[in-house]
Amino acid sequence: MWPTMRSSSPPPWRRLSRWMSSPPICLTSIGKCWHMASHSFVLRELGHADKLPKMPNNNALAGLCDGMVKAWDIYAKPQAVILFIIEDVSYNICDQRFHEFYIRETYPHIKVLRRTLTDVHREGKLGLNKELLLSGLEVAVIYFRAGYEPGHYHSQDEWDARYLMETSLAIKCPSIQYHLAGTKKVQQALAQPAVLERFINDPDEIKAVGKIFTGLYSLDDNDAGNATYEMALRTPEKFVLKPQREGGGNNVYGLDIPDALKRMSRVERSGWILMDLIHPPLTKGYMVRPGAEMPPTIVDMVSELGIFGVVIGDADHIIHNYQAGHMLRTKLATANEGGVAAGLGALDSPYLIDSDDEDEN
Repeated sequence: MWPTMRSSSPPPWRRLSRWMSSPPICLTSIGKCWHMASHSFVLRELGHADKLPKMPNNNALAGLCDGMVKAWDIYAKPQAVILFIIEDVSYNICDQRFHEFYIRETYPHIKVLRRTLTDVHREGKLGLNKELLLSGLEVAVIYFRAGYEPGHYHSQDEWDARYLMETSLAIKCPSIQYHLAGTKKVQQALAQPAVLERFINDPDEIKAVGKIFTGLYSLDDNDAGNATYEMALRTPEKFVLKPQREGGGNNVYGLDIPDALKRMSRVERSGWILMDLIHPPLTKGYMVRPGAEMPPTIVDMVSELGIFGVVIGDADHIIHNYQAGHMLRTKLATANEGGVAAGLGALDSPYLIDSDDEDEN
């Protein structure tokens, strides 16, 4: 199934920025070999080989790993390493290993280390010039695949390890600024009309950026938060309730919101935000699942397109800024969550249609 994407206007899909772990990157990128071969075969068999050029290539794995190497080049220490910060138990280990294998195969002179936050606390220290040293090896780039939720910090040791890395000269992926920009409460603050003016001077750019924001509402213990609370109780079907968490499975949707809010104290609810529930366009397709009815029936589905990118720079200069691939996830229209790893969604492939061409047909 290939959801169509028209170029004339942005679809009202979920606008979401993720600066940390992106587990399906290797599946998306490496899987393109199977996807493209499969799609090529099917379309040619059906006499539609002319449609193949409208299925974009996807080189997310190479694009993102090459970005880490560009950062390693900027650090300019030939003996320095790239450090992957991982969880104690890595369920996405295959994905992480593909990143590591790509770097080691394509750039064999660069060493990749995998360490937990606890390992960094035990092995790490700062050198005389604030370089990060890990068991005697200098670290050029830190790629965070952990550290983005409270459960990753078991004790003060893990927080101390994070502080050690943040105060070092190593280039962080993401930087702490981008990490915070991906959190719900900071996004809520950034969505305020006057806040963008602090970061962007061009009125047209401010307007363009503002258009990608959906409604984000504070639940703080103040007049604005109380008004949001009452609004959510009146029309819960219009919203989704989101905590300061990542990884999916934590949100509260629609008619479940009033009970969830009533169970919270005013202090507890301030850790959540209320967000407009986006209604993406529906597409028709098949969901093939183990043990499900065969042949599968046609069902309504919705998709979420994520664009991977690489930005390297400091407060004054952007050195690299480029698009590095994409990921399309599709789920049943009736499902709230759409995680691929959780079995609720599936990796998909976009099929691009120009709106002018469609009108002519």
